[in-house]
Amino acid sequence: MNATRKPFRVLFVCMGNICRSPAAEIVFRHHVVRAGLSDTITTDSAGTIGFHSGKGPDPRMSATLASRGYEIFGKSRQITAEDLDAFDLVLVMDRENLENVRSLDRSGDRHDKIRLFMEYGTRHGVTEVPDPYYGGQPGFEHVADLVEDASKGLLRSLS
Repeated sequence: MNATRKPFRVLFVCMGNICRSPAAEIVFRHHVVRAGLSDTITTDSAGTIGFHSGKGPDPRMSATLASRGYEIFGKSRQITAEDLDAFDLVLVMDRENLENVRSLDRSGDRHDKIRLFMEYGTRHGVTEVPDPYYGGQPGFEHVADLVEDASKGLLRSLS
């Protein structure tokens, strides 16, 4: 994908916007900053439900990412239909959320920019980022591994 609009805007989406999508935003933004591309690529994250709106990332996800050297930031919000116009790429964590986000695009005109985030992964051979919320620490570590991999692939595709 060629990032032609400046800044190129990427939105990460999961269900509640407290585990997977903020992790993806945090990790991807870290790589964008390190690559010196902060002026050309911007990020945000959202959830398909508004239950956690205004809350920060899950403390377990935050601890996992902080232990890997990432700066933790963000507040949960629910995705809107307007986001589909405001962002150049909307990356979702699983098929259920893919369907939910695509349902906001009633005309189907923006379906091509709503994609699974793991399309950019290269090392794990999975298509979805599983929800770690009800699992233990290994689930949060696995999510961090997946978003690190896909973030690097995404950055390569946009550079």
